Amino acid sequence: MAHLDGKTALVTGAAAGIGRASALALAREGAALCVSDINAAGAEETARLIRDAGGQAIARPCDVTDRAQAQAMVAATLAEFGQLDAAVNNAGIAGHFYQRLHEADDEMFERVIDVNLRGVWHCMKAELPPMLAQESGAIVNIASVAGLIGAPKAADYTASKHAVVGITKSAALDYAKSGIRVNAVCPAYTDTAMVQGAIAGNPIMASIMTRAIPMGRLGLAEEIAEAVVWLCSDASSFVTGHSLALDGGLVAI
Repeated sequence: MAHLDGKTALVTGAAAGIGRASALALAREGAALCVSDINAAGAEETARLIRDAGGQAIARPCDVTDRAQAQAMVAATLAEFGQLDAAVNNAGIAGHFYQRLHEADDEMFERVIDVNLRGVWHCMKAELPPMLAQESGAIVNIASVAGLIGAPKAADYTASKHAVVGITKSAALDYAKSGIRVNAVCPAYTDTAMVQGAIAGNPIMASIMTRAIPMGRLGLAEEIAEAVVWLCSDASSFVTGHSLALDGGLVAI
């Protein structure tokens, strides 16, 4: 039996990258999916890929910075599937790379905090009540190695991801006796459209990213997705409050 047969999962930021890979992997393991993204067409494409592979999926547009939209996304999941067993809060943006703090734009800082931190907050506020009602659930927040260590010239992004790790730990303690587990994954540089956009036209930065990882390569979205599936499944039933580095050895340096 697959890890997630009979389960329902929700994935934000599911139009591409780690979000899409996670949704596909969860569906492969038997979960029914609500896939969400501010990019409605991309979310629908992810849902179509799941359905074409024989799975169950609906797509819902959602701007996670809007509390009402986050609540509507969860409500749509419950209306369609009747339960919410796992939630992957993946929606996020890169913010500033290659700028020291005094050079960074305040407006971009606020946007990064709004999406990466407040977005997770809004989603968890919507996801936790139905999990409390059923006395079970697993939440996986997508943080970053920048939530574990400092990332130079990325103070806004680093601040937001450290905060995601903090929320994950506190929520894990709050709900440990309620049947709900809350964990985070912390990828290093991963070969996604967001990272490719950051290094586009900058071969030196691409080389720096690769050399920073002891394994000598970028991670793959599918590799991150496998950890997400494990944390959403009963195979990780004694794991909560953990921030799992998926980094090719980066934080071991």
